[in-house]
Amino acid sequence: MNVPIRRERRKQPIRRSVTSAIELYLDDMSGHEVTDLYHVVLSEVEPAILAVVMKHVGGNQSEAAEMLGVSRGTLRKKLKLYGL
Repeated sequence: MNVPIRRERRKQPIRRSVTSAIELYLDDMSGHEVTDLYHVVLSEVEPAILAVVMKHVGGNQSEAAEMLGVSRGTLRKKLKLYGL
């Protein structure tokens, strides 16, 4: 019998999670030059949000585009870009 796994719900805003992740990244990079951080973060966050939203809507691109606040064409372009 498969019992669904319950995830612990966090009351932490997304911004706080992102802030913590960036702080950890910068700590890990201590002693190394950090450049283009904006694009590094986007290249990690964008495919993650796309994948999660696509799973949430069962692959329905129209619903995903609406949820994300982008056009379906933009969504399709980004899905292709990240191989999703």
